[in-house]
Amino acid sequence: DIGAREIYVAVPPDRSTPCVRCFGTFTDQLRALVAWLRECRIDTVAMEATSVYWIPLAELLEEAGIAVCLVNPRHVKNVPGRKTDVLDSQWLQYLHSVGLLRAAFRAPAEVRPVRVLWRHRDALVRQSAWQVQHIHKAFDQMNVQLHHVIAGITGATGTAIVEAIIAGRRDPAYLATLRDKRLRADVPTLTRALTGDYRAEHLFCLQQAYEGYKFVRTQIIAVEEEVHRRQAALCPPTPEPAVEPSPEPARQPRRVGGKNAPSFPAAELIQKLCGVDLSTIPGLSAPTLQGLWSELGSSLASFPTAKHFVSWLSLCPDNRISGGKKLSVGTRATANRVARFLRVAAQGVGHAHNEIGEFHRRMRARLGGAAAITATAHKLARILYACLRTKQPYDATRHDQNSPLRRSKALTKLRAKAKNLGFELVELQTAN
Repeated sequence: DIGAREIYVAVPPDRSTPCVRCFGTFTDQLRALVAWLRECRIDTVAMEATSVYWIPLAELLEEAGIAVCLVNPRHVKNVPGRKTDVLDSQWLQYLHSVGLLRAAFRAPAEVRPVRVLWRHRDALVRQSAWQVQHIHKAFDQMNVQLHHVIAGITGATGTAIVEAIIAGRRDPAYLATLRDKRLRADVPTLTRALTGDYRAEHLFCLQQAYEGYKFVRTQIIAVEEEVHRRQAALCPPTPEPAVEPSPEPARQPRRVGGKNAPSFPAAELIQKLCGVDLSTIPGLSAPTLQGLWSELGSSLASFPTAKHFVSWLSLCPDNRISGGKKLSVGTRATANRVARFLRVAAQGVGHAHNEIGEFHRRMRARLGGAAAITATAHKLARILYACLRTKQPYDATRHDQNSPLRRSKALTKLRAKAKNLGFELVELQTAN
C-alpha cells in the first residue's frame, strides 16, 4: 500500500513474523524494504498506482529482480467499512496471491525515459501558452489591440513589436512599420491598434511575460534535443551514403505542424524504431506519432488483440447489464494519454477528404459530434494496432469508396430520397 510518507508491505504469513511491516519513503528505507522482500523469498509484488509515489520503489524492485504488478486502485477496493493501511496491504497481497489482479500496461524500459521527457515537454508547452495569455492581458490593460489584429503574438510581426515596446519605443507609427510583408493588416490599421496607454506597471508585466515565454521556449528546445538524442541511440544502425560536402550552408528546414511541432524529424525516427511508416495513417501527424511512441513504444505485444487495446484506451462501450437490462453502455471516463492523442487526431481528420474523414462525417450524422470523435478514435486505434503488430503500412484501398457494398447503400439512399421528392433516379449506361 503506497503512500507519500509510509509504505505498508504484507507478505504471506508463512514467510515472516510479523507479516506486515511499515517502511518510510527515504531511499535507505526503500532499500531495506527490498532487502526484506528478498529475505522472504518474494518473486512478485502488487502495488497500487498512487500518483508518482510508486515509481522509486518500482524501479528498485525491478533492479532486484522482483516483478512488479502495477494495479488500478479502482480494481482493488477493499470490503466497505474496513479501511486501514494494514488491511489494504493484506487485501492486495491476498488478491495477488490468488491471481485476481491484472497488471497495468507499462512501456518498455528503454521507452520510459523518453516518455518522462515528452510529458515534461507537454507541460512546458502549456506553460508557454500561459505566458502568451499574460502578454495578451498586459496589452488589454494598456488598450493595445495588437493581438486582435495579427494572427499570433509570437510570430515575426508580434515578436518584433513586443521587443521594440520593451526596448522603450512607444510611437505607434514606428511600431507599425515593423510589420512583416506577409501580414494582411496594413500600416494604418496597425497604427490604430498600437495606440494605447503605456503605463509602467503594465509594461513591467509585459516584459516579465515575454521573458518567461522565451525562457520556456528555450527549455522546450533543450528537451527536444535530449529526446532526439535518446531516440536516435535506439534506432538500428543504417549505412549512410557518401555525400559530397556542399560549399553553401544547408538551409534550415521549415517546421511542419506549427510552432509546437518537434524540431527534429520525429516521423522518420519513429519509422526506424517501429519498422513501419505510421505517418500514412490519416490524422497522425509528427507530434501525435511522437506522443504515441513515447507512451506505447514500438510494439503492442502486451495486448493480445485489438479489442484488448481499445478496451485499455476506454474507446469501446462499457456495458453494464443487470437482470438482462442494460444499465449503461457509455465509455469509461479515463485520463489515458494515448486515447487523448487519438481523439485529437480524430477531431482533426473530421474535414479531411479521405476515407477516415468520410467515416467521421457518417458517424457524426448518425451519433452526434462527441460520439463521432470516439468512434473515429476507435477506428484509428485499431488501424494503429494492426500496423504495429503486422509491420505493414496503412492501406487506404481497403476503404475504397467505390466498393460494391458502399455503392449499393449509397444508391439505395439516393433512390429513397429521390422518391420522397417526386423524382426517379436513373442510372446512366456508360459505353466501354
